[in-house]
Amino acid sequence: MEIGAFSIEEIKDPTNIIEGKRFEFLIDIEVDEDDDLYSEAGIEARVIVGQKEEEVRILNYFLLDKGDNKMLEFALEEEEEEIIFRFVQEELVGESAGE
Repeated sequence: MEIGAFSIEEIKDPTNIIEGKRFEFLIDIEVDEDDDLYSEAGIEARVIVGQKEEEVRILNYFLLDKGDNKMLEFALEEEEEEIIFRFVQEELVGESAGE
């Protein structure tokens, strides 16, 4: 599994009930043809991430087939989740350092 293009957007909490910040990542994921997740159109992960100070954690994620935008009923393997986690953590910590 490899990470391709991505976008990130902060999710605003108008009620200020949620501590810390929330972000939505849209990440293109490239997988081998023999992988159960494979789709000719490609796969996108929608990842909701929480950040409180330097602590980052994945709150939820969804996998979408980019061909028809349907949600896939698959979960990532532990190693794949770790790749995604390290990626979003690096992006958020790097973004915070640049402020």
